[in-house]
Amino acid sequence: MKLPAKVKLVDVGPRDGLQNEKQPVPAAVKIELVHRLQDAGLKNIEVTSFVSPKWVPQMADNAEVMAGIQRQPGVCYSVLTPNMQGFEAALGAQPDEIVVFGAASEAFSQRNINCSIAESIERFRPVVEAARAKGIHVRGAMSCTVGCPYEGEIAPARVEMLARLMKDIGVQHVGVADTIGVGTPLKVQRALEATLRHFDINDISGHFHDTYGQALANTLASLELGVWQFDTSVAGLGGCPYAKGATGNVATEDVVYLLHGMDIETGIDLDKLIDAGKFISDFLGRPPGSRAATALLNKRAA
Repeated sequence: MKLPAKVKLVDVGPRDGLQNEKQPVPAAVKIELVHRLQDAGLKNIEVTSFVSPKWVPQMADNAEVMAGIQRQPGVCYSVLTPNMQGFEAALGAQPDEIVVFGAASEAFSQRNINCSIAESIERFRPVVEAARAKGIHVRGAMSCTVGCPYEGEIAPARVEMLARLMKDIGVQHVGVADTIGVGTPLKVQRALEATLRHFDINDISGHFHDTYGQALANTLASLELGVWQFDTSVAGLGGCPYAKGATGNVATEDVVYLLHGMDIETGIDLDKLIDAGKFISDFLGRPPGSRAATALLNKRAA
């Protein structure tokens, strides 16, 4: 079994991780979190989303956060843009990458964005075209690729259809997401294999939630297929506003601990990453949702 020698992690904590928080997180705290993540060696950070504050009030300070970041060369700062209005608003913030999204579940698509899968992808066509015309990289998030809170299990054929639609509108890279964290290694591998019919192995990433404690196992199953890019979230922040009971994304600290223990290079300083996770967890008033961070912080205290 040949595993990747290096792995690229996209920390989605500042955006996907914080969007669900009920208490307002000030722009200064979000900016500090981004600074701490890049200082820990993260080269890909999902910073915010340009979405209506009516729907996601936590992201209302998107322009302020993007303007406040001291950018480092070689770091890719991405933002979620749900429509043309969001994309146009994001342009002033000069993102390196935009993220569009679609679900492999019709029911989830209807509940989440009030339209069918095909309609949702068509809405993104002008956004993708406009971004690529300006030389902005486009990543697509494919949600509910193994399970849906309304439909239950999702067939790999649905994932393949979504990947094909994403490819058709010009999306350059897709994340295969287990949005509610119900996936197990074989199911995740089937979803990835379905996606590989339309995207190259270098243009696919895994995005796993840890609701049932399967995220690390699913990460390992993806590595076995040659997948070398993953979305993770510092301190295990996050959930999904449209998926009740879904817990946070897999913690960046846990994935880094796993990878370093397998001699897979990440370019990330685990101690500094743990400090970043502790910083945001302290602000939110709870312990970090990372097992590795908890163990290593306890070791430090001892």
